[in-house]
Amino acid sequence: MKIALITENSQAAKNGIIHEALAAVAEPLGHQVFNYGMYSADDKASLTYVMNGLLAGILLNSKAADFVVTGCGTGMGSMLACNAMPGVFCGLVIDPTDAFLFGQINDGNAISMPYAKGFGWAAELNLRDVYAKLFDGERGLGYPKERAEIMRTNRGILKKLKAASCHDMLTVLQTVDQDLLRAAIAGEKFAEYFYANSQDEAISAYLKSLSAEPALA
Repeated sequence: MKIALITENSQAAKNGIIHEALAAVAEPLGHQVFNYGMYSADDKASLTYVMNGLLAGILLNSKAADFVVTGCGTGMGSMLACNAMPGVFCGLVIDPTDAFLFGQINDGNAISMPYAKGFGWAAELNLRDVYAKLFDGERGLGYPKERAEIMRTNRGILKKLKAASCHDMLTVLQTVDQDLLRAAIAGEKFAEYFYANSQDEAISAYLKSLSAEPALA
């Protein structure tokens, strides 16, 4: 599984802690972790929680990533922004129980965590426990297990509902504020990671053309 980490500007100083915890758990399980930043509070490319959602939509819909780990101060803003995107199903995860239940019941493709609220002693241990509950073993098995089938059915209904209520990702990219989109993909490692992993030629081509526009002006 390709896991993308996206950190919002107010919590950028914690990116190293988050990335270290995520990689320590996910990589021994055979997953790849791609850190899309922000890498520090001084990064030239600054990500708001709205941009986190837009970037999550790009990565998941292009299949450049299979799962997104993001967050902000409370986790709420990034969760809402992620869930505004087509094909993104993001849960607010605070502790390992949240992670386990989200993985088994909702089986979404993104989580948002609070990196200011409640981020105190041994916060990195909580992060590792959360990631272990998410990425070790099979997700979507249901909890309690006797309700697995109805949960699977409801997930399918939700996906159809979202598909009916959202534009496709390319349309989103073409109609969203283009300066906002440029800012969301301006990260230091975005081009390196994204274009090597994207499986959607139309999304890749559009973002390349957008990135090239200032140089042509």
